[in-house]
Amino acid sequence: MQYVFLCYHNEKEVFAWSKEHEAQVIGKLLAVQDNFAKQGRLGPVARLMPTSAATTLHKNREPAVVTDGPFAETREQLLGFYVIECQDQAQAIETARELGAANPGGAYEFRPVLMFQP
Repeated sequence: MQYVFLCYHNEKEVFAWSKEHEAQVIGKLLAVQDNFAKQGRLGPVARLMPTSAATTLHKNREPAVVTDGPFAETREQLLGFYVIECQDQAQAIETARELGAANPGGAYEFRPVLMFQP
């Protein structure tokens, strides 16, 4: 079953990292990703632009309204995601722990994917 792992962190903190610190974190994440890829488990991976680049469609209004920026003010923002094949929730938890060890701080929310169309 595929799981999506949503990476949340304080974007002001992350985008303020030095180039050296970011290279160190990305290097660790690439090593974890490479391991998942070698196991045939790694799907799409994306890092998102900051929330200042977001646009939101508020579909519960009539007519629907489009606004600049993210939908909600939060301390942590969605910064990216992974789609990774996991046998069960136990393996998904271990996968999240591996990602978390490579990229400390923030949180990983993960859920089984109901439908995926490449």
